Amino acid sequence: MGIRKKTNKNPPVLSHEFVIQNHADIVSCVAMVFLLGLIFEVTSKFAVLFITVQYNVTISTNEGPEETAVNHFHHGIKDLATIFFYMLVAIIMHAIIQEYVLDKINRKKHFSKTKHSKFNESGQLSAFYLFSFGWGASILLSENFLSNPVTLWEDYPHTLMPFQMKFYYICQLSYWLHSLPELYFQKTKKEDIPRQLVYIFLYLVHIAGAYILNLNRLGLVLLVLHYFIELLFHVSRLIYFSNENRQTGFTIWAVLFVLGRLLTLSLSVLTVGFGLANAENQGFDWAAGNFNVIFIRITVLAAICLTQAFMMWKFINFQLRRWREHAQAQSLKKKQLPSKSKSKKDKANGVNGVNSHGADSPRARKEKSS
Repeated sequence: MGIRKKTNKNPPVLSHEFVIQNHADIVSCVAMVFLLGLIFEVTSKFAVLFITVQYNVTISTNEGPEETAVNHFHHGIKDLATIFFYMLVAIIMHAIIQEYVLDKINRKKHFSKTKHSKFNESGQLSAFYLFSFGWGASILLSENFLSNPVTLWEDYPHTLMPFQMKFYYICQLSYWLHSLPELYFQKTKKEDIPRQLVYIFLYLVHIAGAYILNLNRLGLVLLVLHYFIELLFHVSRLIYFSNENRQTGFTIWAVLFVLGRLLTLSLSVLTVGFGLANAENQGFDWAAGNFNVIFIRITVLAAICLTQAFMMWKFINFQLRRWREHAQAQSLKKKQLPSKSKSKKDKANGVNGVNSHGADSPRARKEKSS
């Protein structure tokens, strides 16, 4: 993320610089068009597709003395419109956090260009991971997925979702899609674009895969676990930028990262490899949302395993680079200590030489008389 320099000159309208400087206002106007569409009867049916969650299903339950109606939702093609609208909301929230929080801190700290870019990235992701982790954990507790892990594969396919879970997935897809135009809006460096495109692509593929294949329960558990570990890393990096001596958070993150990868693989194999493989409802039925066939199960497990292996490879390279840099810093300190001690000895010898051969010494007086 590049440093945005404020200038007094107004760029030409609809130029690249104009769009970058005013992209939050432009996107806000577009989002306002959809909100205003709710006012008029002619456009309200069209605007509702973008703003409200679609595919509502009402289910009657006989729990208790009276019959109650519970609303559930399933996915469909209309969700693309809702994802687009909340992608606009994500762009606006990104700009608000950047301008009113991160930019103010950057002005006080006077970070270098490299630290400035990493600080902005960690600041944005910390806010998102904190919000997503808290929201996802509340859904897990309310739906009792943690207390009863059998529900991760029992009664598959899980085509119906409560409102909170469906809206959670809509917001997740919206956020990671908004990261693509943000590469342009934030003037991301060319060398950083491939790295960011890789992790944006991985997030979109895994979240959309869990959503479309009706593995939403397993996907929610793995997302909450992953977001907690990533939150710890980016908070540790923010603390490190404020004080480079505070690196305890990275050590805790390193341990939890490895445990998180093992737990992700264990839950995936348990749910997809054993739970769904032994389920009674086997077969492929697009209309019913049933994708419980061996080819899809193997594909899902292969995607998860390859992603975890890729993350571990990146993690090992990251740790090796840190250890190498730490070893180089220690070696430089050891080299500097002898040089400092030698300079002190040289100064001391010089002072002794002056005292022993100075103008006031007997040897000096003899030399002068001779």
